[in-house]
This record gives sequence, structure tokens and C-alpha cells, in this order.
Amino acid sequence: MQISVTGRHVEVTERVKDYAREKASKLPRFFDRVSSIDVVLDHVSDAYSAEIIVHADRTDPFIAHESGPDMLALIDILTDKLGRQLRRHKERLRNRKHHPEKVEFPETETDSEVD
Repeated sequence: MQISVTGRHVEVTERVKDYAREKASKLPRFFDRVSSIDVVLDHVSDAYSAEIIVHADRTDPFIAHESGPDMLALIDILTDKLGRQLRRHKERLRNRKHHPEKVEFPETETDSEVD
């Protein structure tokens, strides 16, 4: 799995890159088909903005973005959001494969009389 950390309009330090990689590396435990993760950090006027894009096989990418004053807190928030998205997607895939049980109705007199 490939994890890339990039910065737009801001120099990303090694400490922040390592922190983002550490947090992003925990996302595949929620969904097995994760192929790559992109972490994009941006500086807009007086606040930071962060976006994490998770690419998975046979599905659209999962995207979360947030703005705030602390870059490390943004990474925490985004990994939580994506964990919920991936968990919900996996549950939906699992539930789709199970068909509801057939409900059998007891025969009524009108059903048995019809020949």
C-alpha cells in the first residue's frame, strides 16, 4: 500500500509526514481493498486545510476534508471520518450478500380448495 503526503502552499515537516503516515497506515484494517492513500495538507490564509483520499479496488475513492488551526488535529479527525466511511462501506457489502429469510405463510382454506 502506498501512502503519499504532500503540501500545497506549505512546507510539510518530517514530523508531520511521519504522523500522517502512521495514522493513515491504520486505515486498511477497516477495509481490505485499500490500494493507496493520499494526504494533502494546505495553508489557506490563517488556517490549515487537510484532505485524505483513500483509493480502493472496485469502488470510488473515499474522501474526507477538514479545516482548522492545528494540522495534527486535522489528521486525527480525518482518519476517524475515513474509518467510519470504510467501516460503513464494508458493512454494506457484507449485508448485500445475505438474502433475507423466506417467510412461509400457513395455508388458508381458500388456498387448499383451489385446484
